[in-house]
Amino acid sequence: MEAQLLEGKKVAEKLKVEVTREVERYSKKTGSAPTLRAIQLGEDPASELYLKSQKRAAESVGAKHEITSLAASATEQDLIGEIERANRDPKVQGIIVQMPLPKSFRIDRVLDTIHPDKDVEAVTTKNLGRLLMNKEGLAPCTARACIRLIEETGVNVYGKEGVVIGSSKVVGLPAFLLLIGKKVTSTICHTGTFKSGALESHIRRSDVLIVSAGKPALIPGAWIKQGAIVIDVGINHVNGKTVGDVEFESAKKRAGFITPVPGGVGPLTTMTLMENLITVAKAQAGIS
Repeated sequence: MEAQLLEGKKVAEKLKVEVTREVERYSKKTGSAPTLRAIQLGEDPASELYLKSQKRAAESVGAKHEITSLAASATEQDLIGEIERANRDPKVQGIIVQMPLPKSFRIDRVLDTIHPDKDVEAVTTKNLGRLLMNKEGLAPCTARACIRLIEETGVNVYGKEGVVIGSSKVVGLPAFLLLIGKKVTSTICHTGTFKSGALESHIRRSDVLIVSAGKPALIPGAWIKQGAIVIDVGINHVNGKTVGDVEFESAKKRAGFITPVPGGVGPLTTMTLMENLITVAKAQAGIS
């Protein structure tokens, strides 16, 4: 039997109902809807698409979405200044800095300028530190979406073998920490694992696999363990098609559950961003 598809849109629709209810409650208590401000530097096609999906998601739950666009020639200090203005603005509850940024920018410094209480992507050192210490708080949207899709399977993953491919602090590392929080025996793989030739052996024993490498068809379907849960975060454009990091057609013949690309993690990531927005907005307003 082929794997069951884990479609993010279906899960996002269920989450949307919860978020909309909380946004309505917040708006009634405060007299205004929560506002997300996205700060963009220059123009990037992928960033533009994400901005449009943010706006649609915000409007669908009753939240506000604002965009501050800076010229491509803007400096790192220009961007930091704009973030600081958003930090001080009481009408802004959440801040997101659009990627990518120029290679010359110190990304950690830029992101740590965001006030932790308005950090809807949970990328500041403080919020990532809380995740590391397994304390309650926000988690980066894509990583949380991965875990929610795993939960959606209904499979008890306690004590199972988990492998995360990719160690970025936006997806791979937080996904790894969230798996550990669910008592999944977890391994994180990166370029060193690939260069050593050990990647295949890790994947073959993985009951839960999250792949976020950004390389099309990096993981052959033949490596997938029979019945595994496969979460493919990759978004790659090949010959006019959008494909993931896993060889989908062959992988779905072995996996128990698998996310399609597109249509898997992406739609749920955007709605998770809205969930994080209402979470930080309620905290700022002292609403339990």
